[in-house]
Amino acid sequence: MLTKRYISQIVALVLVLVIGLMGCSANSVTGLTGNYRQDALTLLNTMRTAIELPDDAADKAAIQAKARQSINEFAARYRRDRSLSSLTSFTTIRTALNALASHYSGSPNRPIPQTLKDRLEAEFRQVESALRRGA
Repeated sequence: MLTKRYISQIVALVLVLVIGLMGCSANSVTGLTGNYRQDALTLLNTMRTAIELPDDAADKAAIQAKARQSINEFAARYRRDRSLSSLTSFTTIRTALNALASHYSGSPNRPIPQTLKDRLEAEFRQVESALRRGA
């Protein structure tokens, strides 16, 4: 009896360690690397692709799903990094992320309004400019 209990505790510990180590994997499904500048540019490209897609595109749902996943992963990775919170590029990209994520959450089947596309493109250019300056 004592050995069964001991073995089950060891198995539970091993499972926790395996799951924990898999969660710490450096590779990401959406291509984020941990390099903020590169990840921001990758995210911008993914978001541009998603918003520029024609409404009748065959792979629209898959691309929008990838954009949502990229937004979530980027936000989860960088939102608690205090060294980024004062950067212009970070605050602007977070504004763009929130706007697009809000559209996807509230009206996933509706096309993105042109005013939102224009606003996002302007914010993307601001982020790229700030990243070039190192801000």
